[in-house]
Amino acid sequence: MALSVIGFTVLWLIIVPSLPSVDTLRDVELQVPLRIYSADDRLITTVGEQRRIPLTIDDIPLQLKQAFLAAEDDNFYRHPGIDWRGTLRGVFGYVRYMGQRRVPGGSTITQQVARRFYLSNEFSLTRKVREIFLAMKIERELSKDEILELYLNKEFLGHRAYGVGAAAQIYYGKAAEELSIAETAMIAGLPQRPSVVNPVTNPGLALDRRSYVLGRMRDEEFISQAEYETAMIEPDNARLHGPQAELDAPWIAEIARQEAVDRFGANAAYTRGYTIVTTADSRLQQAADRAVRDGLDSYDRRHGWRGAERELDTALLQNREGLLELLGNTRVIGDLRPAVVLQSSAESAILLERDGSEVELGLEAVAWAREHLARDALAARPEAVEQVLSAGDLVRLRPGEDGPQLAQVPEAQAALVSLKPDTGAVVALVGGLDFGASQFNRATQSRRQPGSAFKPFIYAAAIDNGYTPASLVNDAPIVFDDPSQERTWKPMNFSERFFGPTRLREAMVHSRNLISVRLVMDMGVQPTIDYVADFGFKRGEIPNGPSMALGSASITPLELATAYAVFANDGFAVEPHFLHAIIDDEGRELSLPPRPIACPECGDRETRVANPQQPLNEDGRNAPRELDLELAADRGRTEESTQDQAGGEATDGSDEANAGDLQGPAVPVYAERVIRPQTAWLIRSMMGDVITDGTGRRALALGRDDLAGKTGTTNDQRDTWFSGFNPHLVTTVWVGMDDNEPLGRFEQGGRTALPIWVDYMQVALNGSPERPDPVPVGIVEARIDPESGLRVRSGAAGAVDEWFPAGNLPPLKQREDEESEDAADPYEIF
Repeated sequence: MALSVIGFTVLWLIIVPSLPSVDTLRDVELQVPLRIYSADDRLITTVGEQRRIPLTIDDIPLQLKQAFLAAEDDNFYRHPGIDWRGTLRGVFGYVRYMGQRRVPGGSTITQQVARRFYLSNEFSLTRKVREIFLAMKIERELSKDEILELYLNKEFLGHRAYGVGAAAQIYYGKAAEELSIAETAMIAGLPQRPSVVNPVTNPGLALDRRSYVLGRMRDEEFISQAEYETAMIEPDNARLHGPQAELDAPWIAEIARQEAVDRFGANAAYTRGYTIVTTADSRLQQAADRAVRDGLDSYDRRHGWRGAERELDTALLQNREGLLELLGNTRVIGDLRPAVVLQSSAESAILLERDGSEVELGLEAVAWAREHLARDALAARPEAVEQVLSAGDLVRLRPGEDGPQLAQVPEAQAALVSLKPDTGAVVALVGGLDFGASQFNRATQSRRQPGSAFKPFIYAAAIDNGYTPASLVNDAPIVFDDPSQERTWKPMNFSERFFGPTRLREAMVHSRNLISVRLVMDMGVQPTIDYVADFGFKRGEIPNGPSMALGSASITPLELATAYAVFANDGFAVEPHFLHAIIDDEGRELSLPPRPIACPECGDRETRVANPQQPLNEDGRNAPRELDLELAADRGRTEESTQDQAGGEATDGSDEANAGDLQGPAVPVYAERVIRPQTAWLIRSMMGDVITDGTGRRALALGRDDLAGKTGTTNDQRDTWFSGFNPHLVTTVWVGMDDNEPLGRFEQGGRTALPIWVDYMQVALNGSPERPDPVPVGIVEARIDPESGLRVRSGAAGAVDEWFPAGNLPPLKQREDEESEDAADPYEIF
């Protein structure tokens, strides 16, 4: 005994000083995955290797704690950190087998905590001795409840589940407090061999382990005999449950994930328990997904049936289990589920779905499936189902109002971006048909030509250059050398017709190409580029030639939506953003870069209006006017004043002095005005007519008077667009092929993109009242002759109303018996 005491003392003096500090356990950071939510608190996804849901000891149900104590350490609340009997049993076993194999050593929960946090699973006598001494040290410095809380949150329980909270969710899809006694016992039995003996990997052995734990719970009187018997016969329904995502928004989630990695680094982003709240609105995001899928399905049906996705060996049709396994391994793409045709006749076909259900499709369900011969050529309508579907065909089904419908994976792709024009917050984003099939985000990464959707920016430049909606420009052929095209260029209207002198409003409504080209040539290519760049477009993506008037720039749907927000918010350049808040694991909201907001009521202290007629600096930008220089000076004085008030120069040099001065809500950052409110209003007025009288008439289905927008279609129908807005929301839709192939001769923005826009906005604007668009100061109304654009006297026959910038009204049209040298000549500029 004396030798034992001496030996123990020597070991204590040698080992204890080298043990790690237990204080670190109080501040331990459990690896908690990144969670991403929508703005209305719907979970989008979790990101991280370890799945963990930390719980406090008070949050863990008593029965769950008792189950672990019964299974792992029934003497936990009475021993000093080690179980002497178990330890001696381990020593004798170690001696018996000469240290050549592992033996049961009776590790207590405290010893397991010591091993999980500080030591390894190395099989050695040295590691075991250090574990014993460290357990005793932990017991002296932490309470039993603190130790048990660490254990129940740290323990690996299989399938990437760390801790009881994660295990309850992963195996049963429940919170810990919702577990039954049997499920509690199953989880409590996992620590022994979690990767092998768990209810998913090895249900049989897991049930045996559950029975053992239930018996121990009964023996310890944690449950009654009746509860034991009920739990023993309860079937186990464990299966793998992913994180309970409440919103499918993978495109926005990926943007948020990348933001977290850029800010914190990958390891910290995925393990520190950060929560990101995005700007996405779940109702709008779901509407965007449905609209894109419906739009692509409609396009695909117009171009016919391309045949089965795969043709299976008919012998496989006799193996139902094999078919179900094949279907289970075939991805669902968007909302297109795989199915196998079991049998087909002239009247109907029977299809097997991946859930084992069977679906019957009649001739009406396949009537759309005319054989695809070429992009613009289809065969005759099928007269029998078997002409479309044959036994063994692997095809796709899409949910419909009348049940599953025959479908196919669309060839085309689409993107949708919707944001708030006053803040730039992106409330919905779809980057393609299916994120799993292609992570390429067409809304933010794909640079395509916007076509006529770019024209409003040219018209805005024209208005700021002295044109009005009534100005006449000649719609006539023109040929010239375009440096950006490296060839002679002869632009044409889509209709390949010419309409002569045309008012700007009519040219916008009917999307006349030659009018835009002549405007750019009159204003100058470089000054026009300077002007449109202020909307947020990258200069390098805008061609240095007149073709830029027809939307030959390379831009993303997000950039176009952001630029249209300038028209919607009275002329302010907002920045698109996706993050509403970042919250750390202690619930503190972290700082984000300031996001400028549009504030028409705040005056023009941030105003800078680009004007092609202004002189240019050496860098090609507009030279500052006197007003701009005064505003800059005012901002400088304001910033200096703000720094003084905020304690920018703390008199005592202490951080506390600065912190004490920084009180109250954050000062808002106002967006810079890039066009005058009068210009923005006139463009809105003209784009409103695009919807009422022009290429955007499909939007009349919404039954609103506060909409404005513009279609866009590029050469050979390779890119089709619709970008539109009201005071509440700006939405841009693009439809095209990833390989830049033509969509088809009759596919235009009003036929492909606009229906998607309408379907989405029908939901997005539901319950949103129409907001009147009052005429701003500086805009006046006059009656004009629609043929000449000139003002006419009251009561003139055929006159129409038009709006003008004050001080820029057209001259009065002379009566036939009057002569005037000032009569306007629409051909004068060319």
